[in-house]
Amino acid sequence: MFISPLKTKFKYPIPKNANAYLYKNPIDMNNRSHHLLEIRPPIPSSVMTDNMGEEELFQNRTLRPIIKMQNPLLLLVFKNYIRKHKNGFYGLDIEKRLDFIGNAIQKDIKFRNSLKGIIIGQFTEEEYEIYLQNPSSLNKRMMQMVIDRLRDQIQLFENEPYNSLLVI
Repeated sequence: MFISPLKTKFKYPIPKNANAYLYKNPIDMNNRSHHLLEIRPPIPSSVMTDNMGEEELFQNRTLRPIIKMQNPLLLLVFKNYIRKHKNGFYGLDIEKRLDFIGNAIQKDIKFRNSLKGIIIGQFTEEEYEIYLQNPSSLNKRMMQMVIDRLRDQIQLFENEPYNSLLVI
């Protein structure tokens, strides 16, 4: 008899039909990959040529669409980061705000890893395999793209501190 790991992980009661649902509708990784690719926004300005390196192709085919798709979440996460740091961001001039964005992502390892997780979690299995071949270089590209995107939208951080966000 198979005992579901769900029964040992949660404090709350599991509905009696939960296992039936889980095993009648297993998550097929091919379907997951298909669905992930299907929901990504197109990037018409992204040019791909035969003489591009693998990392640049990965950046244009995978990272750009994911970062564009995750943009609203990235903005909320950064607003929460500002709030967690006592809203000091709002007292800075524009140049120092731009520096704040870069420093937050480059120097705060926990924050950077959180951002990486938001992006890597949208990879297909095949993309993750490609990522694993050179994660250091791809992480640098990924974080620079996030920094650039947040800096390009700095006007969205001009309002008074975002008080309705919960600090996580």
